[in-house]
Amino acid sequence: LSYPCQDHEKPPAVANGELRINGKGKKLRKPRTIYSSLQLQALNQRFQQTQYLALPERAELAAQLGLTQTQVKIWFQNKRSKYKKIMKQG
Repeated sequence: LSYPCQDHEKPPAVANGELRINGKGKKLRKPRTIYSSLQLQALNQRFQQTQYLALPERAELAAQLGLTQTQVKIWFQNKRSKYKKIMKQG
């Protein structure tokens, strides 16, 4: 028999890219992505061309660099944020 209020047998739930155990809020995050110098060079080069990538462009760039689309998307988000911060300062 299985009771709905027993949560100790549930598989870990994934929310917002974070692995959660028993839904108790203990977060096991993926380790931070370390980009190679070649990947960074290609990403920076592409960012100079355009600050925003369309889905097919993102997929293509991710495949070329051996990254996931999410990694490329987040890198661009972070780069835009950093760029705006620098521009705001002067």
